[in-house]
Amino acid sequence: MGRNTQTYLVGGVSAIGGFLFGYDTGVISSVLEMDYWKTYFHNPGSVGVGVIVSLLTAGCFVGSLCAGWIADRFSRKRAIMAACVVFCLGAAIQCGARNRAMLIVGRFIAGLGVGVLSMSVPVFQSEIAPPHIRGRLVSLQQWAITWGILVAFWIDYGCHFIKSDASWRIPIGIQIVPAIILFVSMIFMPYSPRWLVDNDRIDEAQEVLARLRSGGDLNAPEVTEELDEIREAVRIDRETAVRSYTDLLRVPIRRRVVLGVLIQALQQLTGINVSMYFATSIFKQSGLSGNNAPLLAQGVNGVVNMLATIPAILWIDRWGRRKTLMLGSLGCAITYFVQAVATGATQHKTYDADGSLNLNIPHGPSYLIIVMMYLFVASFAMSWGPIGWIYPSEIFPMRIRSKANSITTAANWLFNFVIGLVSPILIKKITWGLDLIFAIIMFSSIAIIYLFYPETKNRSLEDMEVIFTGSIWAHKDRKRIADYDNANRGREDAKMTNDF
Repeated sequence: MGRNTQTYLVGGVSAIGGFLFGYDTGVISSVLEMDYWKTYFHNPGSVGVGVIVSLLTAGCFVGSLCAGWIADRFSRKRAIMAACVVFCLGAAIQCGARNRAMLIVGRFIAGLGVGVLSMSVPVFQSEIAPPHIRGRLVSLQQWAITWGILVAFWIDYGCHFIKSDASWRIPIGIQIVPAIILFVSMIFMPYSPRWLVDNDRIDEAQEVLARLRSGGDLNAPEVTEELDEIREAVRIDRETAVRSYTDLLRVPIRRRVVLGVLIQALQQLTGINVSMYFATSIFKQSGLSGNNAPLLAQGVNGVVNMLATIPAILWIDRWGRRKTLMLGSLGCAITYFVQAVATGATQHKTYDADGSLNLNIPHGPSYLIIVMMYLFVASFAMSWGPIGWIYPSEIFPMRIRSKANSITTAANWLFNFVIGLVSPILIKKITWGLDLIFAIIMFSSIAIIYLFYPETKNRSLEDMEVIFTGSIWAHKDRKRIADYDNANRGREDAKMTNDF
């Protein structure tokens, strides 16, 4: 880590916000299948389950829309801290729920906190990171999500042996602990240097950059150079300041907003949260019998998700965004297609007395489906998982970064909400047809990324003005960007010669 130790520390602490969302996603997946939970809430059907699952994401949608104003007005740091308080309130209501309405309200309130975190954390991380590790640092958000899911899966597995309502109340209540840890830790974290400059707190911004870049040396060349770049970018931004959300639809910002919204929507249209929310029931349908086997398979799913994110953290700034997304889409599409064929060719539907669907798939095809699900999760974790958060957080100018990211993040939660609401119904009605739909979307996304998304790796946040002022056809604009890079290298060489 070397001189970036402080940057990694600050980015890692803020990433606990991702852990909160991941834990809440993972915990509900297995809780839905717990006998005591079903009995307590009177065996909700597929529509009821969809509402319970999706109300968290409805809260996230509202929270992410509010997060832009909160982060601009009160700072990214304080937005994260406030979100922790709201999340704790929602988690406490869920843990103590006496009826289904109370559970739903608790999930919505917790979602408000997660929504603010999901926008504020990547923006905060991108603004404290130097260009050469920005992708890695923002990837910590996704890795924390996978850790949250993993921990939730295994806590659920352990608690399902408890023969009382504590089997589901304990795993829901535990999520308050990391929220408190994040709140306390953020007290000691710095403000975003770019937010400080935008609020004319130049001396504080210089101190933060010195802490993050040079071990506290205020006069280090990298500190003064980056501070000058930020001040100049803020000056330019103020001349073309966006004063309302409707201004985001105007040229030239509109293109970036569309790309940010689309990449967040496509992240959800990979279908990843179908695997996370409903994997336990999918494993049951695929032929895993017994009370423990589907929960164990879900636990393994969490391990795969966490481990497969590590290569992205280490090498995303070397691989680049475009190629990684296209390869990830190809992997997701292939696994979905194989799942669809294996399920469609071998399923034999029957229904239990409580209305639960069994596909009665033979052992061979059922194991193939489970392996494909694991390979899908790995493909997602190495590509769409981290880059879905990285790309929107790095492409917008300072003055509109929070507003624009609140819109792109809201798109993520809107699609998450819709998918969480309709998936249990579609899983029961069309089974393998849902896999085929996701396969078609993933094949289509390869063309979308190739045609429209410029490469952003190793670019400063201030460089994005050049990257996004050319043709909307990204594959045709590479020569102009290469010329810009060559001109930059020429200026740097001339500066070094003069200094020498």
